[in-house]
Amino acid sequence: MDNSFLAYIQKLETMAFFSGYALVYTGVLFLSGNKLFKSKFVDKLVLLLPYTYAFVGALFLGFQIRKLYPDYSPEHIRLLIQQSYLVIWGFLSIAFWLPVFNKRPVLSLIHSLVFFCVLAGDLFIQLTTPSADNNILKNDMKVYGASMILNLGVLGFLAILVTLYTYFKDKQMQHRHTTRRQKRHP
Repeated sequence: MDNSFLAYIQKLETMAFFSGYALVYTGVLFLSGNKLFKSKFVDKLVLLLPYTYAFVGALFLGFQIRKLYPDYSPEHIRLLIQQSYLVIWGFLSIAFWLPVFNKRPVLSLIHSLVFFCVLAGDLFIQLTTPSADNNILKNDMKVYGASMILNLGVLGFLAILVTLYTYFKDKQMQHRHTTRRQKRHP
């Protein structure tokens, strides 16, 4: 197998996980800035954006570990990881679990723009060269669409988890408050 083909596949893999985040981020920020959609839920979505990016990074790490299984030797890793800078940059997205990074959601956007620029550069090359391969352009657009769906799905999943957690936490607090009141006034 040609290494350039493996490098192209690796680039598609990183784009599949991270390139759609920039559009999801922009969409959520648009909703939070629009007065028609302004609500506490949309404000929570903005706060969940870095966690979404970190969760996608954890999924990417799991995918890479699964791909390397069962041979984790340095030779095997060098053979399978052709785009090492992109893969390492993707692994760094896990750092957005840390409070120092997730307090400023714009940092996750800046980090993800590397993957978006890879996509944009690929599209620019395909559109400006006379002998462009339309299959590459189609692959890039399919991967970008899948990336947006993945990032929206993770954001929705985390929003559901946070909503359920706050709901049950509030319910538990109400139950504690009610039982204390009943103990004081039998």
